[in-house]
Amino acid sequence: MSGTTHVISLDPVTRIEGHLKAEVTVENGRVTDARMVGGMYRGFESILAGRDPADAPQIVQRICGVCPVSHDTAACLALEDAAKTAVPPNGRIARNLMLAANYLQSNILHFYHLAGQDYFRGPDTAPFIPRYARPDLRLPPSLNTQAVEQYLEALEVRQVCHEMVALLGGRMPHVQGMPAGGAAQIPTKETILEYAGRMKRVRDFAHNRFLPLAYAIAGVYRDLFDMAHGYGDALCAGAFPLDDTRGGKQAFRPGLWLNGRDAPFDPSLIREDTRHAWFTPSPEDSGALFPPSGAAPEPDPDRKDAYTFVKAPSYAGRRLEVGPAARMWINDTPLSAVGRERLPEVLGTRAETVRDMGADNVFSLMGRQLTRAEEVHHTIGLIEGWLRELTPGEPTFLPPDIPEEADGMGFTEAPRGALGHAVRIRNGRIERYAVLAASMWNFSPRDAAGQRGPVEEALIGVPVPDPDSPVNVGRVIRAFDP
Repeated sequence: MSGTTHVISLDPVTRIEGHLKAEVTVENGRVTDARMVGGMYRGFESILAGRDPADAPQIVQRICGVCPVSHDTAACLALEDAAKTAVPPNGRIARNLMLAANYLQSNILHFYHLAGQDYFRGPDTAPFIPRYARPDLRLPPSLNTQAVEQYLEALEVRQVCHEMVALLGGRMPHVQGMPAGGAAQIPTKETILEYAGRMKRVRDFAHNRFLPLAYAIAGVYRDLFDMAHGYGDALCAGAFPLDDTRGGKQAFRPGLWLNGRDAPFDPSLIREDTRHAWFTPSPEDSGALFPPSGAAPEPDPDRKDAYTFVKAPSYAGRRLEVGPAARMWINDTPLSAVGRERLPEVLGTRAETVRDMGADNVFSLMGRQLTRAEEVHHTIGLIEGWLRELTPGEPTFLPPDIPEEADGMGFTEAPRGALGHAVRIRNGRIERYAVLAASMWNFSPRDAAGQRGPVEEALIGVPVPDPDSPVNVGRVIRAFDP
């Protein structure tokens, strides 16, 4: 590879949720430039214009089939902010349980069925083939067999997680039981026991199989802690309210990690840039995203110098990573017993919390995988606490009185990272709706200042020793879970 340059295109990037193309330049065996291309215009912001505000929680769930509960939650929070209404305590807890079960499903899906094939070899049949000629699969036979067996078991566990959501939300995906104002179903003792029984199945899988496998794989691929660090700045918008006050405590507290320091989260510092996006320029390009101003940007696929349908969000001019690594780091989450036991053999250091691992290890290719596994453990603990708080027969819903004229915004965390919805209501209808999804933060293009998006930046310097088998490029992209 010495002295050579290759331009590699992954089109499409496989085993992800959505439509994505990657273009990377490799010089002397390392990535020197990258572009992430979102090739589909979704148009949800335009679809919602003119609709009844109560329609929003149902429509926005169709943005993502993997994490619809997150979008439902954000839409409800935006409408409740517009109405300045409260949710009953039992409704808040029921919502947390629905969202948390969706977290479990999504994180298990990611590790085993989207990213796992980057690390273990399945049989020579779909969906394990096609694969690169030299896929860099290093697991010893016994560990590889365990991974494949768990791949199949994880399919069943994900179904159990879906059932947990449906017990409180009516169905999954695209729940019916989470409207603005709380949750539609008043839980019974039987419902709580059924949820708890399924939770035991997920807990056993997570602690006895998922976490040990994640650390075993990390031990084999230690070199992946040394790449894909990116900017090192991160955002958590906050999720899982713990009390019924507006702006109260949350299980995942909102905050930022900027320049190696903690900082509070201020939504007014978010900006949205379309300089390199296929949208018609507007005065809003460099203005505040929340609340939105003006009409929704129109698609412009012929725009010069643009290369994606994804806009470029920033915070105080900085490009930020979002997702499990960001949440776990900002909240300095305690590690699981498995993590505390196995980390010394993986990294050669002891750790009680995520920050004890060190920022370079957490914000790395393999660190993002481990923190996702640790988040499953942490989420299970939260669920067990909420199950004890959920009261059979107590009300879960308080109808919101949404004004004819109002603005509202709602922030939560999707499994993939920070999520924001904003709504402007005029004459009882939605005049403007805006969505800032996790994949917009991570997989955004360059901004007007030339700063790469977080994944584009994380790809810089990643080794690609064989241009015909750019395994590490796919690994980095899938570690962010688009």
